[in-house]
Amino acid sequence: TQDEINHLLKFVASTPCSYERNGTIHNGQEAVKHIQKKYDYFSEDIKSTEDFIKYSATKSKMSGEFYKIQCAYSKPIKSQDWLLSELKAYRASKK
Repeated sequence: TQDEINHLLKFVASTPCSYERNGTIHNGQEAVKHIQKKYDYFSEDIKSTEDFIKYSATKSKMSGEFYKIQCAYSKPIKSQDWLLSELKAYRASKK
């Protein structure tokens, strides 16, 4: 699990995509700082990589708004879907 979480943190930090949180656009470095802060806060509740995504990188606990990712000219997608897709690809690459 920790290896997968570390991979996702690096993936977010290095993305050229925009990360939207509560209507504000962030780059990957800014996004990963926020995700890391939430990860540290919810660490006792996180038992799987999917829990990490759910608690740390899905939506604002304050506003309830989902975080979104926009890559190049594609439509924005929920960060949860983007990260689950990357997790699936990462797991497949390890087989």
